[in-house]
Amino acid sequence: MSAEVKQAEKARMDPKYIATLTARLFAACVVVAFLLGLVNMVTLPNITARKKAATDAALKQVVENPDGSAFSDALELSGDMTAAASGAGATLSALYAVTEGGANAGYALTVVASGSQGSIEMMVGVDEADVVTGVSIVNNSETPGIGSKVMGNEPTANGTPVLDQFVGKSPADGTLSVGGNIDAISGATVSSRGVTAGVNAALAVAALLD
Repeated sequence: MSAEVKQAEKARMDPKYIATLTARLFAACVVVAFLLGLVNMVTLPNITARKKAATDAALKQVVENPDGSAFSDALELSGDMTAAASGAGATLSALYAVTEGGANAGYALTVVASGSQGSIEMMVGVDEADVVTGVSIVNNSETPGIGSKVMGNEPTANGTPVLDQFVGKSPADGTLSVGGNIDAISGATVSSRGVTAGVNAALAVAALLD
C-alpha cells in the first residue's frame, strides 16, 4: 500500500473527517427535504382541486337531478360497509349522501373493482329506494379499443349503452351478472364484469343504509 493510500485511509478514520462528512450529508438531506416540501406545497393545492373537480363531476353524472341535488362531504365508512362491498367483489372507498330540497335522495358511492388491466374506479348513484340512478367511470387502465369501450359507455349488441343498462337495477333484480341480467360488450367481458362487481358492491352497501 502506497504512502498516499495509507494517508487517505488514516484521514478517513479521523473523527473530525467523519464528523465533517456527516454534517455535510445531513445538510444535503435537509436541503433536499426542503425542496421536496416546497414542490409539494406548490403542487398539492392544484392536485387537490383537480381531484375535487373530478369527484364533483362524477357525483352529478350519477344522480337523476344533477342541478337540484346536493352532496355531503365524504361520510365515515364502517366495517360493515367495507365488508359488504368486499363480499360483492369490490372495494368501497367513499360514500356521499344525496339530498334534494333537503330531503334524502339516496347515496353516491365510489367503488373500485378489478378490470382486465388493473383497477376500475367508478361512482355509482343509488336512490332512497336502492335503485341505481347512474354509473360513472372515474379512473381506469383498460385496453384502448376493447375495455375502453365499456369505460366510454359504448353500446352493447342490443344497442343499449353498457353503463346505462345498470340504471334502474335494484336488489329486486338479484345479483347482477354478465351473461345473466347484464350484457357485455363483445371482447370486453372482463371489463364489463368489473363494472358489474362495482355496482353489486354499491347496492350491497346501500342496503345497509336503509
